[in-house]
Amino acid sequence: MQLNWTEILLGLMTLLGSCGWFVAGKKYKQEVEGMKTDNQMKKLDLSSEFATKFKDLIVGPLEEEVGKLRTEVKDLKDAIEGVYDCPFRDDCPVRERMRDKSHRSEDRGEKSEG
Repeated sequence: MQLNWTEILLGLMTLLGSCGWFVAGKKYKQEVEGMKTDNQMKKLDLSSEFATKFKDLIVGPLEEEVGKLRTEVKDLKDAIEGVYDCPFRDDCPVRERMRDKSHRSEDRGEKSEG
């Protein structure tokens, strides 16, 4: 049986085509992995950007407001403690108003603070 040049050429072309297909498949897999890595990096960038904006727009103002509220509560506590040193403490309208508010909240079942 004698091989003809066309059969040899066809065999070589098939072999080269298969090698090309194999190399292209590897290249495709590498591109897909590169895209996955890029997407993960974008997710990380978006996450860090979100965290930064959240801190700037929400956490920062809340911390500032909480600080102001703490200062106001401290000032209020100091003022309430000063009632006992007041010469008008027996007939103090502020003290009476606070007692009335305390009694109303207890009647509603709320817990009074202080």
